[in-house]
Amino acid sequence: MTREQVFTHKFLKCRTNRSQPSVHVSDINSALAPDLPPKPKARQGKVSLLAYFRLFKKDILSAQPAHLYRAWMAEMRTPFFRSYLCNDPNLVDLVLKQRSMDFPKSERIRVGLKPLLGESIFISNGELWAHQRRIIDPAFEGGRLRTVFPAMWDSGVASVERLKPLADGRPVEIEGQTSHVAMDVIFRTLFSVPVEHEIAKAAFETFRAHQQAQPVANIAAVLPMPRWFPRFHSRKTRETARTIRDLIGQLTNLRAEAIAKGTAPDDLATKIMTTPDPETGEVFETDEMIDQVAIFFLAGHETSAAALAWALYLLARYPEWQEKLSEEALIAFEPEKIYFSALSKLRHSRSVFREAMRLYPPVPMLVRETTCPELFRNRKVKPGSQVILSPWHLHRHERLWDRPDEFDPGRFDTPNGKECLRSAYIPFSAGPRVCPGSAFAMAEGPLLLSMLVRAFRFDLVKGDEPVPVAHLTVRSHNGIRLRLTPRSTKHCKDMQG
Repeated sequence: MTREQVFTHKFLKCRTNRSQPSVHVSDINSALAPDLPPKPKARQGKVSLLAYFRLFKKDILSAQPAHLYRAWMAEMRTPFFRSYLCNDPNLVDLVLKQRSMDFPKSERIRVGLKPLLGESIFISNGELWAHQRRIIDPAFEGGRLRTVFPAMWDSGVASVERLKPLADGRPVEIEGQTSHVAMDVIFRTLFSVPVEHEIAKAAFETFRAHQQAQPVANIAAVLPMPRWFPRFHSRKTRETARTIRDLIGQLTNLRAEAIAKGTAPDDLATKIMTTPDPETGEVFETDEMIDQVAIFFLAGHETSAAALAWALYLLARYPEWQEKLSEEALIAFEPEKIYFSALSKLRHSRSVFREAMRLYPPVPMLVRETTCPELFRNRKVKPGSQVILSPWHLHRHERLWDRPDEFDPGRFDTPNGKECLRSAYIPFSAGPRVCPGSAFAMAEGPLLLSMLVRAFRFDLVKGDEPVPVAHLTVRSHNGIRLRLTPRSTKHCKDMQG
């Protein structure tokens, strides 16, 4: 409805009912306001360092000031270090692509993640990171995606079956369901076992306990302590991390035995464990493999679960897009056989998943550290300073994106969307340290999304809007509850094949 149509409609209504108040401009503007998905309210005004730390511990996003959605760079000073949040695409490109080795992962971020991740590729730096990357990258090359596609499909089928008893119109907590299917994908593609496998199930349940115990901000991440100084973590954090690593170790040892016997399946674990570093000829030792599997748990599972949950919520909020995806899936999927080529037909689904990660990037902030003096936008930056690249603010930047807070999957077909996709869209980071599983995720997300909306209709629960918060990933503070109902028989053809 145009502005003129809105005005005419209100004017005629008032003319026919004299008891109604006259039309005000505010009424028209309210009627024309776009339907925006939820966004946390930014911090208003300056706060003390202690107050900021408390806000940060509660939620990273709402602790930040509103001007970051327009600023090219912002500086934060503390008694311990200085941080520079960079939204300037040129600075983002410099840090992530042009000179990525000069900006390693921040030691302050490594502190909180080490109990579970050890020295995995997610937090390692320098030659150790390069060695790990040379071994892991071949497992995620284009051809490997075709190999693991059937496992992804099986996870989607299993998820549809799990949801059928819940599709009766009652509210369903969606984040728990997407967490389940995302972990199922990890186990099927990595170790060729479903999440219901005895060891896999124990690891999944312990991982959920670890997420609850893991502190958002560790004191050692704030104070400039030397590397030898002990890092403090809660007993539950240490215990759950140790249990998860022990369970991963069991799967890794079983796979090593199968590789030695020549009976190992051709999955990601086998590929990673048998790939030598082309420069040194070394393969991963058991402890090194445990580190890498742990990051697949954290990055591969947690980020995929968050992105899929937000995508389903957005489809429930904007049903016209849900119908587009459902119709697209009906055409793309053949019930008689699994076709890898079906992925290329999920154009709408990819756009929706991409837009969901723009509005709710799974990892809201990337933290690097300077190793030498820098000059950022004519401002001197000392070595040891933190450089923060915020996908959350970059993806919603008012000077870069058209209508940055609106949900519009079609934006990526516009000149503005195409330009921002190149310069201001980093859900998987970018450059040499781009997530090695980014192509994997962009196949998994649209595939699962299409399979789910093909089988079910997702509707909002009235008065139950999710509240985005960011700790390690962007989730909803109060969960995401949606109503599920089965689609017609036409939409629910047997996907088993």
